Amino acid sequence: MPFWVPEWSAPVNRFFQRIVGLAVVLIVALAAGLLWWGIAVTDPPSMWQPAHVTLSGIWDVVYNTQLPDLGVLAVALGIALILVLFVVVGERVVANRYRRAGVEVTRLTLAPQTVMARTRGVFAGEVTVTVLIPAHNEQASLPHTLTSLREQTLAPLRVLVVADNCTDRTVEVARAHGADVFETVDNAHKKGGALNQALTDLLPSMGDNDCVLVMDADSQIGTGFIAEATRRLTDDRALMAVGGLFEGEEGHGLLGQFQRNEYTRYRREISRRDGRVFVLTGTASVFRASALRAVADARGRDLPGKAGEVYDTAALTEDNELTIAIKSLGGLTVSPKGCTVITELMPTWRMLWAQRLRWQRGALENLGAYGVTPQTMRYWAQQIAIGYGVIALFAYFALLLLMVLAMDTWVWFPFWLCIGLLFAVERMVTAWRGGWRARVLALLIFPELVYDCFLNLAFLKGVVEIAFGRRATWKHVQHAPEEVAS
Repeated sequence: MPFWVPEWSAPVNRFFQRIVGLAVVLIVALAAGLLWWGIAVTDPPSMWQPAHVTLSGIWDVVYNTQLPDLGVLAVALGIALILVLFVVVGERVVANRYRRAGVEVTRLTLAPQTVMARTRGVFAGEVTVTVLIPAHNEQASLPHTLTSLREQTLAPLRVLVVADNCTDRTVEVARAHGADVFETVDNAHKKGGALNQALTDLLPSMGDNDCVLVMDADSQIGTGFIAEATRRLTDDRALMAVGGLFEGEEGHGLLGQFQRNEYTRYRREISRRDGRVFVLTGTASVFRASALRAVADARGRDLPGKAGEVYDTAALTEDNELTIAIKSLGGLTVSPKGCTVITELMPTWRMLWAQRLRWQRGALENLGAYGVTPQTMRYWAQQIAIGYGVIALFAYFALLLLMVLAMDTWVWFPFWLCIGLLFAVERMVTAWRGGWRARVLALLIFPELVYDCFLNLAFLKGVVEIAFGRRATWKHVQHAPEEVAS
């Protein structure tokens, strides 16, 4: 069962949430210190003699063919492989444990064997999909979202727009496009609170094979999304949720291309994992009603949050939290290639900063809420890897700057040039599906490294904000007046 701090000890829980970011940084700093110590004890040569050559009689080139200490490289590579193996094997062991464990072994209500035993010989009807679209002043983007639903090869049973504190024509636009509307009452908890109100009204009347597709009002799903999700949920009655694989919309110049490349690589990674997903994306994911009811029943007892509510309104990233909640109850999830989503990109650096700060901080806070459990080990490893990447990337730029300032000539290092070439190829191959613009940007390496530095700074800002207990805020993309649909 999760190592979760019960409601009566909420102050302890909040304290753990505040130190979780520092814990990640401390672990990463220790790892970096060990590597530094490993290099120091090998007594690397401090003097080197670069060679000099003149090309075509006009270009003087200084280069150094000295290789790094092979022992240090071998140890660093070995440690990295061990850590990767630990994460991969650990994740498989946890997944298989709950997939195969019998009812007598696990008390988890959504574990596959538990679900299979409960539903054996019971026909709960055909799988149906009801769509929930939380919307706060989304009159501009909502028509495109509803159009993508009308173009599905398998139509949803019902489309319900959850209008939350709207001051524009969202309600009118939704009804004009044939959707039903649920208007929230006195909701002060943003998206999670709005969905909780709608689900409280909806879930009691739904059967085990009735499902809920929760999708953002600024996203459009592929035409086969609902059909593919329905097929998966029909074929495997132990499957609790089907998530979408998102890609970025067109536009927004270089900043948009950075984000599209990032999402392209994420899709590639999930596809290579056969759909085993880290996060059921909030842009569009389908849940069994029985899974959502189980989460609501476990809130306040086995899961963080208030009893009876599906979404924990204290979580900044509700999709990440709900994914951990379902996995903590033993539920199976998948994000197949057939479930595609086009989502909105951040149009400015300021908006991107706000979005990523919320994502990073939300992920850390969720780990603080759930603690260290078999289901969260993968997420801990992910945050530690991000922290180590921060140190590695900034150290790389710091050393480059140090060399430029300390030397009166540029020295080429063929070994590191080869490593850089391999890195460039890897960046280009992983962004290949994004088209020629994505490939060119990836091949240049340094623009994307600067973009990565920007994201890393958001990670560090999130750690600082958690440590000092600062309140987080939401940002909402404001569409230009000319984008507003009639």
